[in-house]
Amino acid sequence: MWKRLFSKKTNEEPAPQEKEAGFFGKLVAGLEKTKQGFVGKVEQVLSGRQVDEELFEELEEILIQADCGVSTSLYLVDQLRERAKEERITEGDRLREVLKEEILQLLQKDASPLKTPEEKPYVIMMVGVNGSGKTTTIGKLAHRFRQEKANVLLGAGDTFRAGAIDQLEIWAERTGSEFISHQAGSDPAAVAYDAISAAKARNSDVVILDTAGRLQTNVNLMAELGKVHRVVQRELGRDLDEVLLVVDATTGQNALSQAKRFQEAVPLTGLVLTKLDGTAKGGIILALANELNLAVKLVGVGEQYEDLQDFDAEAFVEALFGEGN
Repeated sequence: MWKRLFSKKTNEEPAPQEKEAGFFGKLVAGLEKTKQGFVGKVEQVLSGRQVDEELFEELEEILIQADCGVSTSLYLVDQLRERAKEERITEGDRLREVLKEEILQLLQKDASPLKTPEEKPYVIMMVGVNGSGKTTTIGKLAHRFRQEKANVLLGAGDTFRAGAIDQLEIWAERTGSEFISHQAGSDPAAVAYDAISAAKARNSDVVILDTAGRLQTNVNLMAELGKVHRVVQRELGRDLDEVLLVVDATTGQNALSQAKRFQEAVPLTGLVLTKLDGTAKGGIILALANELNLAVKLVGVGEQYEDLQDFDAEAFVEALFGEGN
């Protein structure tokens, strides 16, 4: 969980155990579609079956249909084959636990939370395509930091849409954050520069910089994204704390293509997976974690402020495979 370094916890806040229990419940509910469309099908195939090649082929098909990706699906099934041979597993029901263990291991491979603040301002740059939930995620993050009594500044780097600037300003007002913007059509790098300069002058704790949503196939806009990152890095005098790609879980395999292109344009430090509650193909999280070697740092399973939380691989796998959910 995020370490509260900006302030001490207040007495009004719920205990950490209560907050974690509450979010786990939402995670279970949010993953219900994926549980039914992915784990439910796996359990149907494994139940009462003998382990043979036909079983592995059926599992492979289910994994691919759940948007785990061909490469990741083949990897997981190969792991199951190997372990079934080594551990002399002959019953399909036993493979359920093995699959659960392998998925957990895959998700934990590059797992890491949001970076702990070491110096001010703590800077997060958010990138992603239109409609991924990027601006809403910024608002939820701003709320989170404000709850920790941090002084937050939001930079409206999406200058292509006047509506995007207005939307971020509303989030700034809602969360009590400061706000830096230019007119629509302005140079986004100039907004980024001013945001960092203002944060230094105002002794801000946190800067969250929005960027224009762009298709990963637009070469010019992706190059511009790299320019914005370089300007922030130069003005900051060090690496950014986080460069987070916001991915809509409902886009399935297209999310993997997006992530690979964005990773080429800027040095991503992690992923934010939104709208997990809206898809039956949450297996995309496995493909992203396996093929990009990037940590999934935050997940969103609802519309409320608190529905954006640190990604916990163990909680995620338990929500998927847990009994009686």
